[in-house]
Amino acid sequence: MQEYANAMQELAKSIAGVLVANMGAQRGGWEDNCNASTCFMRLNRYPPCPISPEVFGLVPHTDSDFLTILHQDEHVGGLQLMKDSKWVAVKPNPDALVVNIGDLFQAWSNDVYKSVEHKVMVNQEVERHSIAYFLCPSYEAFIGCYDEENSIYKRFTFGEYRSQIQKDVKASGHKVGLPRFLVST
Repeated sequence: MQEYANAMQELAKSIAGVLVANMGAQRGGWEDNCNASTCFMRLNRYPPCPISPEVFGLVPHTDSDFLTILHQDEHVGGLQLMKDSKWVAVKPNPDALVVNIGDLFQAWSNDVYKSVEHKVMVNQEVERHSIAYFLCPSYEAFIGCYDEENSIYKRFTFGEYRSQIQKDVKASGHKVGLPRFLVST
């Protein structure tokens, strides 16, 4: 498990580095704040649910990290993402990983990269498994735009962001996310 997590850490940093370079930026500022002690891996198990084909394994959401690398179940689908206001199934591919941009990367990139809303639907007959690796900074790390002068987001810490998400979920039942941190609010 540790070997897998280490490999995902290196892959996540490499992918993030390519995305940063694609924007013409030298460094993202997050490199020193995302390490083995701040990132995490989650093993997901979705038992079958014969009651309804509309039962969520995970409710619609965006990821709160910089980026997520997902290894889907090789045979059982369920992951869906929002594209053009419609849910689209992501077909499992045993030779591929799914990479999701997270909210923090969206804020850092000033909306050049978008955190995609996604969900997981359970299967009626078959159990589903997945492994997700989350590239996260420490809770004290400041998240700012690579272009601070033109940023549409306020500067915030990851801890402030997570705390606001928890408050929103407790008050309204859902995550509000980045709109809470727009400069105009």
